[in-house]
Amino acid sequence: MIDNWLDAGWSDRELRADVSVGLSSSPKELPPKWFYDDHGSELFDEITRLDEYYPTRREREILEREAGAIAAAAGADCIAELGSGTSTKTRILLDAFAAAGRLRRYVPFDNSAATLRTAAGEVARAYPGLAVHGVVGDFEHHLGHLPLDDVAAPPDSPPRAPAMVVLLGGTIGNFSPARRPAFLDAVAGAMRTGDTFLLGTDLVKDVDRLVAAYDDAAGVTARFNLNVLSVLNRRLGADFDLDAFAHEAVFDADNEWIEMRLRSLRTQTAHIPALEMTVDFAAGERMRTEISAKFRPERVRSELGAAGLVVQRMWTDADGDYALTLARRVL
Repeated sequence: MIDNWLDAGWSDRELRADVSVGLSSSPKELPPKWFYDDHGSELFDEITRLDEYYPTRREREILEREAGAIAAAAGADCIAELGSGTSTKTRILLDAFAAAGRLRRYVPFDNSAATLRTAAGEVARAYPGLAVHGVVGDFEHHLGHLPLDDVAAPPDSPPRAPAMVVLLGGTIGNFSPARRPAFLDAVAGAMRTGDTFLLGTDLVKDVDRLVAAYDDAAGVTARFNLNVLSVLNRRLGADFDLDAFAHEAVFDADNEWIEMRLRSLRTQTAHIPALEMTVDFAAGERMRTEISAKFRPERVRSELGAAGLVVQRMWTDADGDYALTLARRVL
């Protein structure tokens, strides 16, 4: 079963609104979700295999080591994954829950209907008897539609086991500190008392290692960053010259986040016909395309706690680079 809360024009409306607001702002910015067209997704997959890019390996290390403990601590029989994509890493959790005799339902949530349908079908075939209920939606608008309760269950069935909502990949770091509380409140609002939330966060560490993860020697991240301009050219008829911008990644020590930018190499003007908009860039002007916040354990506990989610367990990799945190809704 697939619920689709996004109409055919949603992506175009969101893109137009984000570009119109972001490129009229000072400083200019674009949300990172527009990186991920087909080519951008391929580039990001390549990034995850780079030596410099540790988060994917560290998260997988924790999952492979602790999936059984996560299943035991959560006590859930339903896994709902936000930003599920191809559901590749999730299979480590699905295997552990199945081995514990707890796996009954899987709810993948993603904004790409095509990706979600493919992944949901593959998971259903790999786990016979597993109920898969996909949701196509947007993090900031549709978390209230997560079907954590089994609508097919008979009215006289016993109370359901807890559900576990999952957000992997350090995606929470792409939300600014001002936007994270509303997002975490929405996650908690989709849960019942006793449900759990498994959250992946990249941790604060040596600045050189952080920067290298977003500015690799092979230049793959640079191509990934510049690709957002290709998205605007293709979808909005814009005429950005990719050779006139350079990729930058810097660590903001005050905010403890990596900031990815595109720096204009010369004075230039870009035209965006679909928006009847022209955008002027000064030589050296920087446009922000992503923040990736890095966390300390105490911040994770504090921000989850403010949303009524109390930390039960926190696991890190052997080097202490990355954390998976299991929090339970208590209100």
